[in-house]
Amino acid sequence: MYLEIVSPEATLFAGEVTAVTVPGVNGEFQMLENHAPIVSLLQEGKVKVKGDIKIDEAFQNKFSKGNDGETVLSITSGTVEMKNNKVIVLAD
Repeated sequence: MYLEIVSPEATLFAGEVTAVTVPGVNGEFQMLENHAPIVSLLQEGKVKVKGDIKIDEAFQNKFSKGNDGETVLSITSGTVEMKNNKVIVLAD
């Protein structure tokens, strides 16, 4: 599936991934390929991305490595939309 992580400053990441875990307001949840369409508010927490991910050098300082080799981005709030195997995370 395709993931875009967009902040007010720039698109931090855009590319193919295998899984995305986000901090929803009602708890953390994960999206895999062919997940049902969803729109949700996000709270402070970590966006965890699995897959062979290449982060642009200008934004590498915003990401860290988590458990199991996942790539992690800390956010304070945001929204997520998943539709037709495309995930868009609008993050602060």
